[in-house]
Amino acid sequence: MLNIARNLIVAATLVGIVPAASFADQKVPSGNRNVEQPAIPGASVRRTKAGKTSFDLKYEKVRDLLRTDSSLVGKIKKTASAYGIAPIHMVGAIVGEHTYNVDAYDSLQSYYVKAASYAGNSFRFGYKDESISDFVGRPEFSECNSYSDSYRLWTCREDVWQKRFRGETVGGVSYPNNRFSAVFFQPFYAGQTFGLGQINPLTALMLSDLVHEKSGYPKLDEKDAAGVYKAIMDPDISLAFMAAVIRKSIDDYKQIADVDISGNPGLTATLFNIGNSQQRARALAAKRASGAANWPEENYYGWLINDRLDELEALL
Repeated sequence: MLNIARNLIVAATLVGIVPAASFADQKVPSGNRNVEQPAIPGASVRRTKAGKTSFDLKYEKVRDLLRTDSSLVGKIKKTASAYGIAPIHMVGAIVGEHTYNVDAYDSLQSYYVKAASYAGNSFRFGYKDESISDFVGRPEFSECNSYSDSYRLWTCREDVWQKRFRGETVGGVSYPNNRFSAVFFQPFYAGQTFGLGQINPLTALMLSDLVHEKSGYPKLDEKDAAGVYKAIMDPDISLAFMAAVIRKSIDDYKQIADVDISGNPGLTATLFNIGNSQQRARALAAKRASGAANWPEENYYGWLINDRLDELEALL
């Protein structure tokens, strides 16, 4: 669910200002805050042109996949129920990903076949000659060792990367000025996400405990890159991680910013697209604390979901 498009959008993307008011844990109104669709990033436009297709055609393809595959829709409903979210949030994320980031396969079975093609492959997470397990074993990461849950552990490690390694030379090694996930967790090419849910490997590691708790899938290990890829490629497991991403976004906005986004699929789709829900919720909370009543605001990706909501809800 976090590639080039996600990184072009800053935290302010999710903050739209309305007249000042005092409220707590209030539901965000349904629909879009923007009358017109926000600009689509150039990378998404170029990728779609390179595939000799269009956003409309890609949207129709994934919509039709959902319309004709009752098995997939059944899995979505079951998974959404396990995570306490409405299934339209998962539909929105799938439609957004396959409209703007990748092209949908013709059937759910194609996703299983693609996942199987990675089985048994030998690869690792790392940068140059340093594996990720060796890297996070450095003294700089010692502050993270007190965290036992996967989300806080990997969030802490990502923060350390940002503060101490990104774009810096440490111990004679020059590290790229790029995201933690792009440098250490994508052995094939940067910006790569996989499968039905287009989940990033680092995101999967962060949410491993939640998915284990809710769905019973084995916890992930950064030393087992093939196991992580299996989880995000296999449609059944990938759906669980999608639901976990959405559940975490809803919880972050409610707990941190006192805003309930559970009734607005365009907002959860936006957060699925751009990630970092915790940081963005903090940014929104700061705006609210300043005295202005701020609603989160959808980006181009979430705008489409709210705009086509009646059609997408009919798929369920």
